[in-house]
Amino acid sequence: MAKTKELTVEERLRALYDLQLIDSRIDEIRNVRGELPLEVRDLEDEVAGLNIRLEKLVASLEVIDNDIVSKKNQIEESKSLIKKYSEQQKNVRNNREFNSLTKEVEFQELEIELAEKHIKEFKVQIEQKKAIISETKERLKERENHLKHKKGELDAILAETEKEEQALIGKSQEYQEQIEERLVAAYNRIRKNVKNGLAVVPIERGASGGSFFTIPPQIQVEIAARKKVITDEHSGRILVDAQLAEEQKEKMAKLFTKLS
Repeated sequence: MAKTKELTVEERLRALYDLQLIDSRIDEIRNVRGELPLEVRDLEDEVAGLNIRLEKLVASLEVIDNDIVSKKNQIEESKSLIKKYSEQQKNVRNNREFNSLTKEVEFQELEIELAEKHIKEFKVQIEQKKAIISETKERLKERENHLKHKKGELDAILAETEKEEQALIGKSQEYQEQIEERLVAAYNRIRKNVKNGLAVVPIERGASGGSFFTIPPQIQVEIAARKKVITDEHSGRILVDAQLAEEQKEKMAKLFTKLS
């Protein structure tokens, strides 16, 4: 995006340090939230998974109940056939027919025994699944309560900081548009490569902020002159003098107070 005004080097340095202060404030706000958004998301996934598991367990109970009904119907059919074959045995004409009917009766009796065995097994499965359902419901209730608590924490933090964060994000974009794209790209690259997100730092006790490496006196003089953008040869951070940093901190403190 074209800039409305060509900035001097000092103005660029001030804008860069202002941008750093704004982005650091955004980082602070997000650090307050910490891992809460991830915790809430994980809990929501866990609750959803437990609900799906409950649905499947209840559905499997229905299947077993239907299997039991089917086996009971089979038993009734076998009993009916036994009664039928027993009546037919009274009217047989020879031993071969009698023996054939006897085998049919015995087969149906075995079918009844097998069906009764299956019913017992199904009932054991039902008790086991009911126990699992009970445990799952307890776990679900505990996770839902935990989720409610964590959501409450997150909502409270968001209520306190979301408005400020959005306003700061807008200010960050506004400042980026004032600085040439080359510097913004370098700034963002440095921020990604350092743990604390500090891409622009002041000279503190003869060293770059957050570093133990001393800046040579001649370089310190050049930084204080604000005639060119100078980076720390060790960390790659953009360097500004302490006075400029203090002036911009005071300016930004008023902005943060207004936005909070």
